Amino acid sequence: MKKFLLSIILLTLAVFAVGCSSDSTQGKETTKVKLGISGTDTRIWDFISKKAEKEGIEIELVKFSDYVAPNTALAEGELDVNAFQTVAYFDVFIEEHDLDLVPIATTVLAPMGIYSEKYKDVNDIPDGAKIAIPNDASNQGRALLLLQEAGLIGLPEDFDPNGNLNQVTDNPKNLELIEVVPAQTPRALPDVAASLINNGIAKDAGLAPLKDAIYYESETATPYINIIAVKAEDKDDKTLNRIAELYQEEETAKFIEKEYDGNLIPTFVPLSNIGW
Repeated sequence: MKKFLLSIILLTLAVFAVGCSSDSTQGKETTKVKLGISGTDTRIWDFISKKAEKEGIEIELVKFSDYVAPNTALAEGELDVNAFQTVAYFDVFIEEHDLDLVPIATTVLAPMGIYSEKYKDVNDIPDGAKIAIPNDASNQGRALLLLQEAGLIGLPEDFDPNGNLNQVTDNPKNLELIEVVPAQTPRALPDVAASLINNGIAKDAGLAPLKDAIYYESETATPYINIIAVKAEDKDDKTLNRIAELYQEEETAKFIEKEYDGNLIPTFVPLSNIGW
């Protein structure tokens, strides 16, 4: 009987040990988190994952090739958190799809810039000059807002971020705004006074906002700051918020600045700044 009882005890202990092994490392509990991103660039999250691992948080990156699935997967519980989108995109998406998601932190700004081969300052752009801007709705609205921020044009207070040239209310220099296919905005530089080029296209053309643009978006471009999002019911989750804190540490900011050479700007602002 004693041997039988001893066997039962040993078996129970073995089962208990197996049950904890997948969620513990050297006696420390490990919390696993599935984080969705879009694309294949994982440099920032690889950096953060190493920091999180030291605190018992294991981040599993789930890569998507589009901008729809990461939000639907989050809403359906296939992810715990995602980080891939701007405020503007997020706000429209969750309203259109009736999703109960919320941001918990801001991350980076991939700034659009005003580039010129002829002038070193936006104030030097002369009256009647030609300015190339993207012709697609989302980029054109963003370009117009940037021109307004630079003091070159005026827009209505209720300007739609997806607006167009018809919404320009003030053009003191009588600038000629020329619509160009986004991919062609760098090639337009020799023929215009300045061209507004989004971040991805600028990068492909060998340009970086902080080094080459004569003016670029700052953290005031709140609709275009990227965010970390979770389900509303998880907005106070300690682990998810700790991941957000690790992203917003100075150490992470320095890594981004060095790794991306000015193509991404760490932009850590309160959620109230982005309308949340």
